[in-house]
Amino acid sequence: MSIVVENIVSFIAHRYKDGGILLRTLLTSGAFFRPLPLLLLCSFLLSPLALNAQVPDTLRKERLEEIEISVQRTPSEMRTVAPTQVLDAEQLEHAGVLQLSDAIKQMAGVTLKDYGGVGGIKTVSARGLGSQFSTITIDGIPVDDSQNGQVDLGRYTLGNAAYVSLSHGQEQSSLLSARAYAAGSTLNLETSIPSFWPGEHIKLKAGIEGGSFGLLSPTLLWEQQWNHKLRSSLYINYLRSDGDYPFTLYYTASHDDSSSVERRRHSAVWMLSADGNLFYTIDSGNSLMVKTHYMRGEHQLPGPVHFYSQAPSNENTREEAGFVQAKWKVERNRWKAQVLGKLQTTYDFYEDSSSSSVTGYLFNEYRQREGYLSAATHYQLPTTGYQLSFDFAADGDLSHLESNLAQRNDVTRQKLIMAAATNFQFSIFNFQLNLVYNNILDRVADLDTTPHFQRLSPFLSAMVTLGEGTTLRLFYKETFRTPSFGELYFFQSLPRNLRPECAHQLNLGITHAQDIHHSSFTIHHSATLDAYYNRVTDKIVARPGHNMYYWSMENLGIVDILGIDATADFSFDIQHSTFDIHLNYSYQHAVDHSQPGNKVYGHQIIYTPRHSGGASLRWENPWVNLGATAMVVGERYSGAQNSDATRLPAYCDIGLSADRTFDLRLGTLTLRASLLNLFDVQYEVVRSYPMMGRNWRLALVYEF
Repeated sequence: MSIVVENIVSFIAHRYKDGGILLRTLLTSGAFFRPLPLLLLCSFLLSPLALNAQVPDTLRKERLEEIEISVQRTPSEMRTVAPTQVLDAEQLEHAGVLQLSDAIKQMAGVTLKDYGGVGGIKTVSARGLGSQFSTITIDGIPVDDSQNGQVDLGRYTLGNAAYVSLSHGQEQSSLLSARAYAAGSTLNLETSIPSFWPGEHIKLKAGIEGGSFGLLSPTLLWEQQWNHKLRSSLYINYLRSDGDYPFTLYYTASHDDSSSVERRRHSAVWMLSADGNLFYTIDSGNSLMVKTHYMRGEHQLPGPVHFYSQAPSNENTREEAGFVQAKWKVERNRWKAQVLGKLQTTYDFYEDSSSSSVTGYLFNEYRQREGYLSAATHYQLPTTGYQLSFDFAADGDLSHLESNLAQRNDVTRQKLIMAAATNFQFSIFNFQLNLVYNNILDRVADLDTTPHFQRLSPFLSAMVTLGEGTTLRLFYKETFRTPSFGELYFFQSLPRNLRPECAHQLNLGITHAQDIHHSSFTIHHSATLDAYYNRVTDKIVARPGHNMYYWSMENLGIVDILGIDATADFSFDIQHSTFDIHLNYSYQHAVDHSQPGNKVYGHQIIYTPRHSGGASLRWENPWVNLGATAMVVGERYSGAQNSDATRLPAYCDIGLSADRTFDLRLGTLTLRASLLNLFDVQYEVVRSYPMMGRNWRLALVYEF
């Protein structure tokens, strides 16, 4: 086998030797940017690829370098106690997703709140628990927003992602931060670690994507291998959109009366982000990763559409965020350890020149600074016949928020989270027990008494292997969520008497996976089915106020959520074609059970559909790869009382895509076209904020 690999590597290296020398010479000399050498290089690229390079005999006798094959491990979807869904880099690229929010639309149990267009705020709610119960992490380190507790997924693009994973309940990993143990669900964006062939030291990937309504997004990914221990990557993305798309304005909630076609106004956006990474291998099993991230953007906030018209808006936001984070990981025979650290600063500016205040102009400024430190360790006992391991993690977090408001302009939150876990595995059985301790203290400059929250929360799980490829899983988890700064201290009569939320999660599920091999085809199929019950006490529900920036919050008391998540994946390899099919369905009966006899008792909570699902199909072939997606969302309600006046109709969004990759002498060129919302369905995810209808995107990516 090694001889075959060596021959293949030798052929590739010598076949493109001349091209590699030419490109390296032009880049280092600066001649690449002159017209004549550039024209010569283009001619070289377009020369017939069938020309065979002559390999001198002396080169054949050279000793080939060893090949280091490193594949980034993705979380398992089948053999996990907590339901987990994963989209790897290849799937993300094939789907042509632009933002992190686009990646999770095909995941079961997810409710995505989208306030319209590319620049609209996008938050995720998993299994009806609310976005604050979902911890967003990058490489396992939390992305925090203590101001409002909701992370805008539209701020993060996926050009250098290895995978995106969503775990309901708890991630399946031997090294977790205490924050991950405490989360109700975890959405993780993992950065891709560069990999290189022997003799290869640099990889470049440049792309540009454009589309309807002024969408333009150029990207650049530069990966470098400095030596056998140090690698780096730099990803830069620019995104802009006019956001002036047409929509149908319905004059009644039933959508059966008169309507007119209007155009969305004041919804432009631009955003620049840069992401730099260093990967250093200290020795075997000892590694260090450092990430630096910067983002700056401006959003025009369109006004809500109601009372037969589109309200004028002069609201704008500017945001600037940057963080530096590091992960040091050590793995030895029976123990592992991990240290995480992060420093983050965020600036948010909001203005409304149409405000009815005395000055006629309203502006708010918020500066947030955060320091985060986490340590985790894992130890496995030297046993025979069974496996017994212990984990411990501790997180410290200090968040500080300043504003230009006359009162409560200086708020500090100290957070300590500790987690202890034990895992026992014997034969076909696996059991796990966790305990998580939360201690949260706020300090507000102008208040003598400020909240102090503490809680001890358990997690219990069991998994049984029923047969080859089939598992049965069960878990119970208690999750504690404190109100954010915005919920407690800003915008209304203060201090608010909001109570912390507590969620009790119970899940029972089964998974199955099987491969079928035949002389002419191969079939892989897998399926998961999970039934769950969540009870949330003192649930905090947020509603947009008179605009997108101001929200109203209240405790509902008790919310019961009974649901089902089902997924199925099929992959067929037949001759020169591959078919991939993904299906998912979710049912959520999420009702308010706070006060019997109340007019909203037993009503579905706002913006939570009872039925939702999706499907995706991809056909890969030697000619043009084709894909199709469908997202179906059932009826929802925008108010606590379910009525015709608050009902949002169901909708189905269908998209088509086509792509082709061309192998050039010095790299690959990929062309991709997408047609989204094929049937121009007019719908709203959030009341009064219409979504984009039919639109198209074209992308070109060159990699060498």
